[in-house]
Amino acid sequence: MPPDPAENRPFWKRHFDLVTAVVGGVFLIAGAITHYLDGPQPFRLGMLAVAYLLCGWGTALDTLHVLRQFKFDIDVLMFAAAIGAASLGHYEEGGLLLLLFALGGAGERLALDKARGAISALSKVLPDTAILIDPSSPQGEREVPANRLGPGDRVRVRPGQRVPCDGRITEGASALDEAALTGESMPVGKTVGDEVFAGSINQDGLITVEALKPAHQTTLAKVIRLVEEAQQSKSPTQQFTDKVEKVYVPFVIVTTLLLIVVPPLLHIEPMRDHDNDWQGWFYQAMAFLTAASPCALAIGTPASVLSGIARAARVGVLIKGGIHLENLGRIRAIAFDKTGTLTLGKHTVTDIMALNSQLDQSGVLALAAGVERGSQHPLARAIVREAEQQNTQAIEPTAIEQHRGLGITGQIHGSTVWVGKPALRNGRHTAHIDDAQQRIDTLESQGKTAMVVGRDDEALGVIALADAVSESASSVVESLHRMGIRRTLMLTGDNPRTAQAVAQHVGIDEAHANLLPQDKLDRIRQIEASGTPLAMVGDGVNDAPALAAATVGIAIGGAGSGTDVALETADIALLGGQITRLPEAVGLSRYSRKIITQNLVIALGTIAVLAPLAALGRTPISAAVFFHEGSTVLVVLNALRILAWSPGRSS
Repeated sequence: MPPDPAENRPFWKRHFDLVTAVVGGVFLIAGAITHYLDGPQPFRLGMLAVAYLLCGWGTALDTLHVLRQFKFDIDVLMFAAAIGAASLGHYEEGGLLLLLFALGGAGERLALDKARGAISALSKVLPDTAILIDPSSPQGEREVPANRLGPGDRVRVRPGQRVPCDGRITEGASALDEAALTGESMPVGKTVGDEVFAGSINQDGLITVEALKPAHQTTLAKVIRLVEEAQQSKSPTQQFTDKVEKVYVPFVIVTTLLLIVVPPLLHIEPMRDHDNDWQGWFYQAMAFLTAASPCALAIGTPASVLSGIARAARVGVLIKGGIHLENLGRIRAIAFDKTGTLTLGKHTVTDIMALNSQLDQSGVLALAAGVERGSQHPLARAIVREAEQQNTQAIEPTAIEQHRGLGITGQIHGSTVWVGKPALRNGRHTAHIDDAQQRIDTLESQGKTAMVVGRDDEALGVIALADAVSESASSVVESLHRMGIRRTLMLTGDNPRTAQAVAQHVGIDEAHANLLPQDKLDRIRQIEASGTPLAMVGDGVNDAPALAAATVGIAIGGAGSGTDVALETADIALLGGQITRLPEAVGLSRYSRKIITQNLVIALGTIAVLAPLAALGRTPISAAVFFHEGSTVLVVLNALRILAWSPGRSS
């Protein structure tokens, strides 16, 4: 990736507004010292003129731009207050206002640049080049730009190098550091057939990776693009402050004009002594204008939201907008899908039982695997995989027939072999079927899925399978309960006994089973209709309706097509399939909401106290400038605390 030309520029060019403000401040101090020491008046005015020019050029340009559009904003208020103070001979106060406003603006840009830098840093983990395997090359490989890789290209990744594409390992094995994308600090072992992320660091083995996507469609590229889009969206608090500003700024301007005109006409004396009432009330109006300007209100929320989104991306949590950042912080109930969310989504054979002396466990597995070879059902593939692992020779059937929702049958040596539910026999008398049903009931009470293996009118055995529960699911649910999540639910299409067993194992409060996608959607709507903010956590594929209906939809994405769906359907995506990121996401969101609230209190509190005092003449312009701009700097620094948030910090 070519270097960013902005980073190669000198400091004073990259931060020109900050440098000019600081230099302007030096001239302002020189002018103020000259005035204090009763020095030459021309020298004082010259120093202050340079200070006004250096500190106020940006505000002046912004003011002209806004006025041309017949609008009013904070820059107009600040510029008017500075010019007003200068017109009264309070040159130092007006210069101080321009200086602090310029420093506040420069600090705001530095804060936002720092937050954006946390995101743009992701793009730097992608390598510039890749080692493409090319049989036509004399060396069998050649170096090519990484952004030219496409599906089907095979690249060699040596230890210490970064993977240049989203792909699948075709040769070799290694541990890969995926922290740049998933936030997971521990390397993940990968071998042939495993998918890998672009930007991952190959730790210790030579691997060959086949690209699955073009460079611009990698998971990392999508994350960067979606976070950039999220930066443009506004949170509920930010939308609120925008509405307030549209009404508040004209109100301040009108109130300022009234303070200038009405009291002198009514012969009301100003609080401070001046040559005349008009001058005194003009001074008080300028102090009020300075104190009432909502600078801190304007910057406090967007700086906090941007910092929160940036910090989340660094721990493998993609938040697709400020509204979702805030909403997650007020969640009090969380619903989980089961398969692929609380469980690994991959069934394995756990029990093989023979029901009579005709066949042993190996014989039951051989019959079942033979018939199931003709099915693409996940349970069928699990049985075939178990037979291959045990080196059991499956018997090839003929005339395979699928029975939707019941099982599968096939012909072997003139007999009908069947695998599935007992109801597959359609009520016909079958030997040992009662014994099989008892075994099935026992296994399903343990959270397993069980099937009968039979031949003609005799049940020969029972095979049980289970979708292994994620090792981290229990700790995740426990952490959420400790954080104050009052209600946890599991919504699944699986049978009630399996659902209840998994729910008890991981600590879920409620288990709702036999649910179709529409049923999940209805259950989500019922809960939200009761006034409880709810998050739905799923794999982003078959849970799309429920994810969309929840207050916050959270998808768990891996390194394949599931990630693509997760990034597109959910409000928040936990990258790398890491459900352990869920408590971190909730904690960060709550911390961000706390910072946003603090900034609102600081901004509105400063205005509420300072503006009335200034209007009554109790606050000089210098004090109004100091406290007003001080609150702006304070909310910026407070927002930057989010970038330093860590998962162990209390929300």
